[in-house]
Amino acid sequence: MRLSVSVGLWQDRPAGEAVLTAQIADEHGYPEIWVGEMATYDAFALATAIGARTRRAALTIGPLAVNVRDPMMIAMGAASVADLTGRPVGVALGTSTPVVVEEWHGRSRAGSAAALHESVQALRPLLDGERSDFSGAHVASQGYRLRLGAPRSPISVAAFGPDAVRAAALADRMVLNLLTPSSAARLITDLRLLTCTTKVVAWVVAAVDPGQAAIEQIRRAMVPYLYAPGYREMFAQAGFEEVAAYARTRPDPRDLLAAIPDDMLEAVALIGDSVEIMDRLDAYEEAGVDEVALVPVSTDADPCGEATLKALAD
Repeated sequence: MRLSVSVGLWQDRPAGEAVLTAQIADEHGYPEIWVGEMATYDAFALATAIGARTRRAALTIGPLAVNVRDPMMIAMGAASVADLTGRPVGVALGTSTPVVVEEWHGRSRAGSAAALHESVQALRPLLDGERSDFSGAHVASQGYRLRLGAPRSPISVAAFGPDAVRAAALADRMVLNLLTPSSAARLITDLRLLTCTTKVVAWVVAAVDPGQAAIEQIRRAMVPYLYAPGYREMFAQAGFEEVAAYARTRPDPRDLLAAIPDDMLEAVALIGDSVEIMDRLDAYEEAGVDEVALVPVSTDADPCGEATLKALAD
């Protein structure tokens, strides 16, 4: 199975660790670095900085919210990073959350599933250097063509529900985040009914021989997902009905955090020694996943997840 690395962007860690994590991944031979966007760095700026401080790894930027960034903006950003770094650059698209789209950006999230589908269609010719000529119900771009070299970026789509899976079928890769292998297998089955060519990438949090700080880092990261419909049902199906039912009552985040058991973390993360993690990777591979993008946990004991990345590279 192919392994790549996603920079963690952990909220309680120094923001600059994202660049350091990327440097470590590049030094240990990981072929690709995924550069997401949270509340700190602009993703294109961060990808440019990573490209300047690494030597080999390809870069994939996103997932970017399609209700916030339009196709022309994404194509120009990808071409800019490719030109300034000399690296292959991919883009990933998603619908993001109501908090990010509606509260942070003040945009409507209405029609996000259709916008995701249309964005893939509008972006493909732009990234190939063609003049834009697309008008959809939610996405449009007319008359723009890149002045920089065409990056010919592969397009990835973050998917969870059936509408996003249909959009992913138009893309080069489908990205799954924080899913159990069995849930991943169900989505991949739906994808394969539509196409046999789209590859599947699973973003999975990883910590080799974790201490308690790493366990708590993963536990905190799971809290927002438990508030989200769909993810709650996934955890219920995985045997954690009580926690899912409790999350449905919208408790205080601190109380929900305390209710998450360790074995719930193990259902969606790579935790343990190298042998245990290899077994978990095998489970994702058997589910139909082609690539795992490791999201290394960063703590004071293992800054930037360096020990984890080294162990899994070896």
